Amino acid sequence: MNYAATILPDFDREIANTRKVLERVPEDKLDWQVHPKSHTIGWNANHLAEIAGWVEGALTAPSWDIAPIGGEPYQAPKLTSRQGILDLFDRNVAAARKAIAAVKDDQMTQPWSLLNAGTPFFTLSRATMLRSFVLNHLIHHRAILCVYLRLNNISVPGMYDPSSDE
Repeated sequence: MNYAATILPDFDREIANTRKVLERVPEDKLDWQVHPKSHTIGWNANHLAEIAGWVEGALTAPSWDIAPIGGEPYQAPKLTSRQGILDLFDRNVAAARKAIAAVKDDQMTQPWSLLNAGTPFFTLSRATMLRSFVLNHLIHHRAILCVYLRLNNISVPGMYDPSSDE
């Protein structure tokens, strides 16, 4: 079994669960935050929409510089509607899934680096990057968003089994 066949079922499951959460994002509470040091509902929703967008580049390039010297720094999305967030998420997921399906097994052991002005933040194998920097990261921010929904009396969807709201 190749790498794509082993990771795509997990990817598809976590993506479907994340989409269910994003579908419940309240447009009238995008600026709500639990604490001044915490991100807002809108920031977390936008972040979830952007994470899958990192996959294609990570599987086709050896690194990503978020603030290249002499170039434009990466700008996170700041969408202000649920539909806009869902549309970005869906586009990024489609591109990610296509990239995962096309990647060769030997490419997954190759190193990949996240850079800032040419300086590495970290270097991981592509397989580790996909598992930790994408999927685990996605699950982490989805959990935060679920807590934010609960604190705003918005029903939380079940993911691995029914939630207490279902």
